[in-house]
Amino acid sequence: MPATVVSPPPERSLAIAQARRELIEGESSPRARGAACVDSWITRSWQRCIEAGRRPQQRVSFDPVSRAAGCDVAERNRALVSAARPVIDRLSRAIADTRYFAILTNADGVVIDVGNLPGGVDAASRHARDIARVGVDLSERAIGTSAIGTALAEQESVWLHRGEHFFDDTSVYSCAGAPLFGPRGECIGMLDLTGVQVVERPELRHLATLSARSIENMLLIREPCELLLHLAWPGSPSSEATEGLLCIDAGGGITGANAAARQMLHQPLARCEHALNFNDLFALPLHMMFDAARRGDAVLEVPLWSGLRVQARPRRGGGPEGAPASSTRPRLRDVETELIRKAVADARGNVAEAARALGISRATVYRKLWRGRSAGMPD
Repeated sequence: MPATVVSPPPERSLAIAQARRELIEGESSPRARGAACVDSWITRSWQRCIEAGRRPQQRVSFDPVSRAAGCDVAERNRALVSAARPVIDRLSRAIADTRYFAILTNADGVVIDVGNLPGGVDAASRHARDIARVGVDLSERAIGTSAIGTALAEQESVWLHRGEHFFDDTSVYSCAGAPLFGPRGECIGMLDLTGVQVVERPELRHLATLSARSIENMLLIREPCELLLHLAWPGSPSSEATEGLLCIDAGGGITGANAAARQMLHQPLARCEHALNFNDLFALPLHMMFDAARRGDAVLEVPLWSGLRVQARPRRGGGPEGAPASSTRPRLRDVETELIRKAVADARGNVAEAARALGISRATVYRKLWRGRSAGMPD
């Protein structure tokens, strides 16, 4: 089916055009008010483009990065692409009839994966192919204002339609974007849903945000750790969008958290001045969590030092994708590592106390535990 060229409602189209005249072309008048109809993060992006010496009439080339840079990008983002692929496949099915498609970029706005493109060989498909290529630079510096550049710059979900893009060449696109955050809370890329000459679908901003959270959760579940805590507020129904996930190592160190857990615990890990420990947040001995995970307890109600309480479902942690499966008969070094883990758990995460109980040095405890994690020993 050929694409249908759809214009925004007349009043919205006029407001966008007026905002462009005011903010990009510098027109001013006592009755000028178009800028008030455009989101502030769009005007900030326009201003950055102007300050970089760009003009809307300039052609956009949609150039890929160099071959060497492309290989480096692919290698660095292998885990992100793997975690996002099933989510993008689901998205492609969900939006197939809307002529939108999904794009995944790294933190610099370079495309690292693409969903299914709409069919046909019309002009809309040509515009889709311009941007839907692995290795193409879709950052703000390369193509101006777009959902990709603004989501990465503002680090929040966005929606742009047609003329809200800076360059004339990109005014055929409508796009929703949501940033992606890694286990430490750092921005690692973004998910974009784009259509060419399509009906405006601002509700896709919500879908992009939920899908981004799914990708982040998948990354966190695959993160190597000793304990994975599933957190929820007491009495609240748990869902993928609201459930907190927290990775904890053998010593109680918090090695990763999803967005929900960071908000629940009020701890933006990436900006913490010191390493966070389980005991910094929870008014409960760490060994009780390890014991509950071994027993397979469903849910514990856990007090926080803030005075609040959360429901925690502890599970033995995961590991890197492709870790070797356990054999029927455990290896001696695996048994040794498991005994050390148990001693650390019994010592409530105090590695020095566990080392004294075992009659070995603290450095040996750390070395043995690290060897077990590096070897991908199953939990």
